[in-house]
Amino acid sequence: MKITVNELPTYEQSQAVLNQAVADLSKAISIIHQAHWYMRGEGFFYLHPKMDELMDGLNAHLDEMSERLIALGGHPYSTLKEFDEASNLEEVPGSYDKTMAEHLERIVDVYTYLISLYQTGLAITDEEGDEASNNLFSDAIGEAEKIVWMLRAELGKAAR
Repeated sequence: MKITVNELPTYEQSQAVLNQAVADLSKAISIIHQAHWYMRGEGFFYLHPKMDELMDGLNAHLDEMSERLIALGGHPYSTLKEFDEASNLEEVPGSYDKTMAEHLERIVDVYTYLISLYQTGLAITDEEGDEASNNLFSDAIGEAEKIVWMLRAELGKAAR
């Protein structure tokens, strides 16, 4: 019996949403890093190291999604200029005048945006049959939803 091997799919839309994630994750890390540097006040001792954990988690997703994009034949954004131009997240100058709650609210907004991006990634990769990329978005969305719940709980708010 001879097995016919089909040409590998290009997953063009998967590549596009993965690269969007590369840009947005890079900016998200920068936004959280800013909060890490500029936070002051009650909760500093446990929130400051928590920011390191959040950045580490986003960096892991960034690396996995970038490598998946490369595996598909894509070219991940890799410069600050590219991240800035492609990302839908906006950065603002750092300020010591923000409260801990304001920093956390900003991070909740960032993760809420990422959840929306990941949902788009799930839909696109499902439509294209790109199961490996779909799994990356599925893992990322579960983690992001948990982080939003925990940050909102810290702020005295319901999960949604």
